[in-house]
Amino acid sequence: MSSPKQIPTSIASTAHNHDRCISSAMQTARQVCSRSGARMTSLRENVLRLIWQSHQPLGAYKLMDMLAAASTRRVAPPTVYRALDFLLEQGLIHRINSLNAFIGCTHPSTRHANNFLICKACGIAIEFAYQGLQTSIDQTAAEFGFSIDAQSIELIGHCANCQATGGAPQP
Repeated sequence: MSSPKQIPTSIASTAHNHDRCISSAMQTARQVCSRSGARMTSLRENVLRLIWQSHQPLGAYKLMDMLAAASTRRVAPPTVYRALDFLLEQGLIHRINSLNAFIGCTHPSTRHANNFLICKACGIAIEFAYQGLQTSIDQTAAEFGFSIDAQSIELIGHCANCQATGGAPQP
């Protein structure tokens, strides 16, 4: 795996216009799919939009429930998993292994490691990249003659907001 450029901390850790955040993610997704010749179906777009509604990772069954609430018919698990597989293949989302859940990728056009700070109190996941950490990982792998194909680091703790409120998330 090549060393990624320094990627700024996720927008989840700052105040922002969430509607603009979703709109930007959807526009980027359409561009990524257009460049790769992939087809962004309405179901795939709906799943991606739901994932971007918050910065909290969502599991497949939660997504199924959310899709059902927005529609008159239930979506079968394989259908949701196929949409998630597509979004993963396009680099539009990440899978957070420890939570068996998915989150929107803040930089889908850049190949990078999956590194997350996950808050136990409010549930947000902040995607981050730090060149010093990546350099150390790459050097360690090289010392062992190891070739990294994929990387995921998940750090669990409390975000600044929850620390300030004693672990209770603010609305």
